[in-house]
Amino acid sequence: MRDRDRERIAAVIADAVRGAEPGEVPGRLCAAAVRLLPVTGASVSLCGEGMPVPLSASSERAAHLMEVQATLGDGPCLRAAETGVPVFASDLTSGRDAVRWPVFAQQAAAAGVRAVYALPLGDRTVCVGTLDLYRDVPGELAGDEVRTAQLVADVLMATLMTLPLAEDDGLRPPGEEPWLSTLATDHDVVYQAVGMVMAQLGVGADEALARLRAHAFAHGRTVLDEGRDVVGRRTRFDEAD
Repeated sequence: MRDRDRERIAAVIADAVRGAEPGEVPGRLCAAAVRLLPVTGASVSLCGEGMPVPLSASSERAAHLMEVQATLGDGPCLRAAETGVPVFASDLTSGRDAVRWPVFAQQAAAAGVRAVYALPLGDRTVCVGTLDLYRDVPGELAGDEVRTAQLVADVLMATLMTLPLAEDDGLRPPGEEPWLSTLATDHDVVYQAVGMVMAQLGVGADEALARLRAHAFAHGRTVLDEGRDVVGRRTRFDEAD
């Protein structure tokens, strides 16, 4: 990558996060990725216990596909998180990628997305999440585009590691919620629901999550929506159809 290109990319990223509150940074970096690359959407999620925890997205469609992968427990972003290496699905309409993730590929195509590029936030040793890029036409990223995407992922990783996370970090005003707690609050309900399904069925956490995912998919819903119904006692798995 030429110095001039690197400076331009750095300027776009710096402009995107300038003046942002901590909780706004992931979303702004997703928007920067869309500005810098030939993609139509971007999302970022953290590695959770058994499933990704969505943090932010550049659009409703990107957020939807992030939730689809969390619901299915399958897709490029989960593979990138598991391996710590980039996973590029350049054509979800045919060929290897469509066969590798058949259900996700169908769901993505239905949403108008034909390619997904998932970059780990970290490496094989430590991976804290993924940056996922979405495009409405099939195709591979060019070499300079891959380097740009990796640079955005590196900045995102470094930023996430330096943002204040905890109640006692001393870096935020008293009474203000930690930024990560605010962004991840919705998915806390999934873990609560898993605990309730465990109690209702007498199964372990992995099976409870699998049951929750399967029930959500069978009813055309996300695992987050299903979790809300379980916690709200509108759905019981010992009485489920």
